[in-house]
Amino acid sequence: MSLKSERRGIHVDQSELLCKKGCGYYGNPAWQGFCSKCWREEYHKARQKQIQEDWELAERLQREEEEAFASSQSGPGAQSLTFSKFEEKKTNEKTRKVTTVKKFFSASSRVGSKKEIQEAKAPSPSINRQASIETDRVSKEFIEFLKTFHKTGQEIYKQTKMFLETMHYKRDLSIEEQSECTQDFYQNVAERMQTRGKVPSERVEKIMDQIEKYIMTRLYKYVFCPETTDDEKKDLAIQKRIRALHWVTPQMLCVPVNEEISEVSDMVVKAITDIIEMDSKRVPRDKLACITKCSKHIFNAIKITKNEPASADDFLPTLIYIVLKGNPPRLQSNIQYITRFCNPSRLMAGEDGYYFTNLCCAVAFIEKLDAQSLNLSQEDFDRYMSGQTSPRKQESENWSPDACLGVKQMYKNLDLLSQLNERQERILSEAKKLEKDLIEWTDGIAKEVQDIVEKYPLEIKPPNQSLAAIDSENVENDKLPPPLQPQVYAG
Repeated sequence: MSLKSERRGIHVDQSELLCKKGCGYYGNPAWQGFCSKCWREEYHKARQKQIQEDWELAERLQREEEEAFASSQSGPGAQSLTFSKFEEKKTNEKTRKVTTVKKFFSASSRVGSKKEIQEAKAPSPSINRQASIETDRVSKEFIEFLKTFHKTGQEIYKQTKMFLETMHYKRDLSIEEQSECTQDFYQNVAERMQTRGKVPSERVEKIMDQIEKYIMTRLYKYVFCPETTDDEKKDLAIQKRIRALHWVTPQMLCVPVNEEISEVSDMVVKAITDIIEMDSKRVPRDKLACITKCSKHIFNAIKITKNEPASADDFLPTLIYIVLKGNPPRLQSNIQYITRFCNPSRLMAGEDGYYFTNLCCAVAFIEKLDAQSLNLSQEDFDRYMSGQTSPRKQESENWSPDACLGVKQMYKNLDLLSQLNERQERILSEAKKLEKDLIEWTDGIAKEVQDIVEKYPLEIKPPNQSLAAIDSENVENDKLPPPLQPQVYAG
């Protein structure tokens, strides 16, 4: 079997990781294969189309209602008056615009929404709550960072505080709408710095990283795995799926990693640690950094094993193996959180975006993994998934030199468990047989006793009459010799 056929279920062409619209950025399965920019364009198109359809439906219903009302009027003047009122109402509705984050930062909006901003600045138990140690530290770092930018830093801090206050009143919105507001905020702040502030792109990225760190540390509690979504349900489903796939071996995935090499084994442990540590971070950029560190450890492990640079075809199966072995907590929630609230420029390009896209592909592969992907028969795959059996232990002479020591030990332990299971089943069978023999022997003895009792019944005769004297029938007492009398002799 060729290597290509062995990997037919795992291989992902690099072009498949890019945005399917052809813009050159990395796509994301959560965005239906689009990059952040293209997905937002498609989202806006779909939303505008839905709004237009709703308007057309509302106008049609209103028109039908007006026609029905006009037909009931006696004079033509009433119909004209009613229609003019409808036109006025429709014009007023069309001129009403939805307030976005961009309008908050525009000059006209600041004047028109002064009352709203004052209401937003009112004390609230949520915003004025006692900040945690981490939040307090991040806030101080953010202020110290902005001091170096003087006036620009003051403007950025003002916009950021305004955004947080606005988000406080938008917690009742869906998580998708909150994500849209956050992405709009990122885009508008970056555009303002580049156009008005003339800030270089390198510094813009650094500032955006600090902004993301500050606002997401403050919002993490409310936007990570919210109760209004099914993120927790997906977390439980993927954890259950990974536990059911515990029997998958590196050989089945064509993982080019030899864990018998101590340095490689350490790299694998570090990769698993990094992917698990992702859940402890609050900032999307920090979570991405954990994924990047994990991926670099994987590349190093492959490089040491093969003594040559790793390829993409080697990386993805190994990443799948690391995810299966580590079973990271709240995996789907972390992926959704990064997708919704990370600075989109990080997900669209660069190594962070590449590694994150591969992680999404790895999770999608695990969810759809089947017998064909592992080159197994459907019967064997079903038995392994149900836990009825596990992959057979390979003989020691059949192991390849690159076989993992942990896999060898696993097969050895599985063989011992199989032997113990067979021995236990044999002992249980013999015990049941002994119990059956004892019951049959007891029943047989009882039956034999019953047969003997029936064949030879026990008859109890009444007791005999009292015995008479031995000479009771002798009526001639005179003929009896006299009784012997003791005689005394003088000596």
